[in-house]
Amino acid sequence: MGQIRSIISAHPNREISGSTFFLSLKAAAVQQIAALFPGRWERNYVATKLRTDPLYAALTTHFRDSPLPLLDLGCGLGLLGLFLRKEGIEVPIHGLDYDSRKITMAKRAATSSNHQGLTFAHHDARTGLPEHLGNVSILDILQFFTPAQQESLLKLAAARVATGAKLVIRSGLRDDSWRFKITVMGDLLAKATFWMKTAPTHYPSREDFERILAPFGNVSISPLWGGTPFNNHLIILAR
Repeated sequence: MGQIRSIISAHPNREISGSTFFLSLKAAAVQQIAALFPGRWERNYVATKLRTDPLYAALTTHFRDSPLPLLDLGCGLGLLGLFLRKEGIEVPIHGLDYDSRKITMAKRAATSSNHQGLTFAHHDARTGLPEHLGNVSILDILQFFTPAQQESLLKLAAARVATGAKLVIRSGLRDDSWRFKITVMGDLLAKATFWMKTAPTHYPSREDFERILAPFGNVSISPLWGGTPFNNHLIILAR
């Protein structure tokens, strides 16, 4: 799901589908990350997203005990990498995103933060993926790919997951729920406001993820919508 819809989310202490995630960053740390970005709008956006989006605490839980590098696909402004650094996770993190504007800001933030091993690059995942062996994340971008492109990207990403590592995905799921209808509206709004460069093309279903990823390892899918009306789910491939 596009990043616009993550703005409207739950209090970080709210129960999320049977699991409770807590944003462990203190207010001062959130402000330190937000201050790395130019412009009041960007700083307010970053601070709000870090305080309210359950994604970052969820991914911290999955990556905290792994010594392996992370390839972050759809990294946007690089917030996952910056968040993990504040959480004390020091593995090499390489973020890729199609939006060159966001990559420029992510690079500037990484330089200003003085964190080591945190790199970002402009990249179109439809052209393939760089060599990598470790953990992989794909966050809020699959709906911008055709079904064939989604399957290709998921297989390429899964092939880069090391034994004992994970592919962690957040995606809106295509189903008959009212949440899905609002999810589509949210992505269209993100395109209309130019936050996202393209409109959604196709939303994968639960069955798509299970069919494509099951040959690579154990697949689990659980809701991660928090207090939002959107159909966000967390998909985990563990090898």
